[in-house]
Amino acid sequence: MLTTVTTLTRPPTISLRPAAEAYDYEYFRSRLAEPALLADAVAVRVFRAPLLAVPVGGPRRGGYMSFDLLTLATAARCLLTDQPGFPDLRVRWSPYRDTCHTVEWGDPAPEWWEDDAVFGRFYGYSESAITSFVRARPQTPSSATSTPCSPTAS
Repeated sequence: MLTTVTTLTRPPTISLRPAAEAYDYEYFRSRLAEPALLADAVAVRVFRAPLLAVPVGGPRRGGYMSFDLLTLATAARCLLTDQPGFPDLRVRWSPYRDTCHTVEWGDPAPEWWEDDAVFGRFYGYSESAITSFVRARPQTPSSATSTPCSPTAS
């Protein structure tokens, strides 16, 4: 049996870049309730992939970025520390191998059981972006086949 071990010989490259260089810049610009927040946004570049970190402000109360390596998450937190609009930076470590670590900022996110519209408003998306997302989200198989009924129906 052939096995290989992958080790990093040098630390991963992570840096801040102008927001407009982020792969997802247009995605956020078209969906935020206040696109002016992008003036203080930055692209967090891991290796060669820059992704957008959007600051809090206006209706946007919090934000996050996901990382597969804990070292990348802690490095991103350090880079964002001096940036305006990223208060209360914290790393949320994931004990599960199939779940990413996150860097979060701003207010704590809503509880997991809240609906998508609550999350959309918390992260500062426009009402039209929230409506489009909720409308496009597929139903679960159980909800697609169930029929609503009154608790008093016989």
